[in-house]
Amino acid sequence: MREHTMEAQEPFALPGFRVGHWTHPSGQTGCSVVIAEDGLALAVVDVRGGAPGTRETDLLQRGALVQRVNAVLLTGGSAFGLAAAEGVMQWLREQGRGFPTTALPVPIVAAAVLYDLVPGNPLWPDATAGYAAAQAARPDGWQSGRLGAGAGATVAKLLDPAMAQPSGLGVARIDLPEGSIAALVAVNAAGMIVDPATGQFVAAPRDQDGNPIDLRWALLRQPPRVQPLEQTTIAVIATTIPADTDLLTRMAIAAHDGVARTIWPAHTVVDGDTVFVLAAQEGSPEPFTRIRAAVAAECAMEMAILASVKHH
Repeated sequence: MREHTMEAQEPFALPGFRVGHWTHPSGQTGCSVVIAEDGLALAVVDVRGGAPGTRETDLLQRGALVQRVNAVLLTGGSAFGLAAAEGVMQWLREQGRGFPTTALPVPIVAAAVLYDLVPGNPLWPDATAGYAAAQAARPDGWQSGRLGAGAGATVAKLLDPAMAQPSGLGVARIDLPEGSIAALVAVNAAGMIVDPATGQFVAAPRDQDGNPIDLRWALLRQPPRVQPLEQTTIAVIATTIPADTDLLTRMAIAAHDGVARTIWPAHTVVDGDTVFVLAAQEGSPEPFTRIRAAVAAECAMEMAILASVKHH
């Protein structure tokens, strides 16, 4: 059975990070930002979906020069929403933060987007929205609900968009003796949400009698009506455990396992599933700590995805 005692009361804080949100007054879209409090955080990214929308992910690849970020932005608005990263950069520049260069520090803001554009009146976060999210960031900004990047999110729309269920932003934290791991995820998946501990269909399409439909088996019997490029799950995993890129990479892989266990199906060609993993401190942990941290990242992702739909 799931250890519910591992779920942090919301909102909660994670040392070394601040989280801020901006939600459009319409509630149709928004953005969320995770900011490293002490300058640049070591970071990796793992993209598993076939339709990602991202920024600065090449800097985080093995062998790249920087491999660190000042902030990660999760945003709605599809590719238009990437403009919100400019506002986060402006706020960081005003604080004197960034990768040191001879002219001035250059803020490093990685980002990923989800599609929440509404036909007839599409809205998206812009630079002003990104600046507002960064300005609002606080230590206890980790919270779930229909806010920030999850404001316009829906799930379970693979067979038919008309069957979509509301979702949102979800968070979770797990504390270990070596440190803590937190997850922040905006869930806008084509697939349905399942509790991996019980097998319960938490957010799924329903048939004419009101019974939940297993999207995976239904998909094998009939073609989907989902619109390409209009879904995605994007997330940030952050840890206080002193880490190197090898550990963060294992955590990213494990976090995607959590996505696949909780979203059926996950990582499809029409999703842009992307996970960033950040470390507040750098170090070289023992092998057993590496295993524990990876498992914690998987469990935190599962709990955060479930939290994104628990209010509906």
